[in-house]
Amino acid sequence: MKKLVFTGAGVAIVTPMRGDQSVDYQLLGELLDFQLTGGTDAIVICGTTGESSTLSNEEHVELIRYTVNHIKGRIPVIAGVGSNDTQYAVWLSKEAKEAGADALLHVTPYYNKTSQAGLIRHFNAAADATDLPVILYNVPSRTGLNIKPETYLKLSEHPNIVATKEAGGNISEIAQTASLCGEELAIYSGNDDQIVPILSLGGKGVISVMGNIIPKDVHDLCANYLAGDIDGARKIQLKTLNLVKGLFCEVSPIPIKEAMNQLGMNVGKCRMPLVEISPAGKETVRKALIEYGLLK
Repeated sequence: MKKLVFTGAGVAIVTPMRGDQSVDYQLLGELLDFQLTGGTDAIVICGTTGESSTLSNEEHVELIRYTVNHIKGRIPVIAGVGSNDTQYAVWLSKEAKEAGADALLHVTPYYNKTSQAGLIRHFNAAADATDLPVILYNVPSRTGLNIKPETYLKLSEHPNIVATKEAGGNISEIAQTASLCGEELAIYSGNDDQIVPILSLGGKGVISVMGNIIPKDVHDLCANYLAGDIDGARKIQLKTLNLVKGLFCEVSPIPIKEAMNQLGMNVGKCRMPLVEISPAGKETVRKALIEYGLLK
């Protein structure tokens, strides 16, 4: 069995922006402290929720370095370093290791995409770049590319490829992956509304968006399940469903940043091409926060 990067609740943390769209590192530190207080088990920095696609190289590396220095080894820091350019993914992997990351998150190549054989070569090259553990990221709705269970089996043979963040939504395929790969590939839910279903297939936790605002609940959901309190986990999962719906009413991370701003966390706007949430979306988020008890 490969060593797990973490079990439980990971959060794909937002990148807070000032009014001029520069990164607000001081506020990021406060958000990280909020996650630590809430019991979050791992931080993903520079993921999709962190707007990695609009970060400069310098910002990307500095965000990783800042997070590592702030966390000080208390929980793992996982750096999003995926790309549709294999050479760039290799370079960024090395930079993330130099910055002190504990693990790497590699998304499937997007836009140019590739074949399943190409996925194997791409991810193996990325995993060869450092000795850090690699978590794959399967999110076909964004990339137009799905990692098939048989491909996961081949990828799991690499000693550094230890896990996947599964946001494909296909529970049957995730079950096939779990059956084929066993202990050689840990599975984390990449969808906040499928945490319990994936845990029930042997999953090890979640990399969450809603954890940005309810870290304790996400932690407790996972901790309850992993401790054998299935009913307790199920109740939290069902309680979160309408909140999740609100947080994904428009392209993420637009709604989660809106929710955080409504809660007074002042994380700013997304960078273009992501734009302000629509009036209808703003009201959807507000109602979801009120229903959950986060706003009055």
